[in-house]
Amino acid sequence: MLEELAAGRVTLATVWLLGVSMGLTACTVTCLPFMGTWALGRASGQREALLHTGVFLAGRIVTYTLLAALAGAAGLGLARALGGSLGNALIGAASLFAGLWLLAKPTAKRCGAVSPAPTFAPVRIHRHQTDSLPPLFLGAALSLTPCTPLASLLALAAQAGSPVQGAAYGLSFGLGAAMTPILVLVPLAGRLGRELRAGRTWMSRWLVGCAAAVLILLGIRRILLSF
Repeated sequence: MLEELAAGRVTLATVWLLGVSMGLTACTVTCLPFMGTWALGRASGQREALLHTGVFLAGRIVTYTLLAALAGAAGLGLARALGGSLGNALIGAASLFAGLWLLAKPTAKRCGAVSPAPTFAPVRIHRHQTDSLPPLFLGAALSLTPCTPLASLLALAAQAGSPVQGAAYGLSFGLGAAMTPILVLVPLAGRLGRELRAGRTWMSRWLVGCAAAVLILLGIRRILLSF
């Protein structure tokens, strides 16, 4: 692809297709253990699962754009450093954060529980915007996972020699990578969690604890890989 860039034949569509190739393969394998576990532990409804998946993908798109802009401005050195041991450390920290979040802030709604009818209905907004932070951090951190498509993106951006052109490549790549099966698989994991927890208080606590433990263990493993 570098030869095509030198000849002026690489377009944003080409970079987008490179992102699609990753989104349909490596992205699913790498990201599903993290986001699937998160949605399962949250027992997310379809709305929340889609919201958190969208936030997760937005974190990836922004990070790819910034990485490629960095490569366009400073070359491959710093971008490669971010994708190496530091990248694993950040992924581990994000996973630890998500696991601890599940333990500290379990979902407020208990599946199968019946709430008493209020005497009046005040207007209340319970959007739990902060619950989107773990998926956002996971998306940003997992963008640093070393892989061949990411290396190709950074090489293209570095060869372009322009942060603006690099950012354009990164944005196109990220939008392509957002075409991933986790858009379907993460909501399915959330639905599975809801089905398991329906009417079972003991299962609710057990599921949250196990999901948090998996995320924490994944985080520790990533951190150890950074050394």
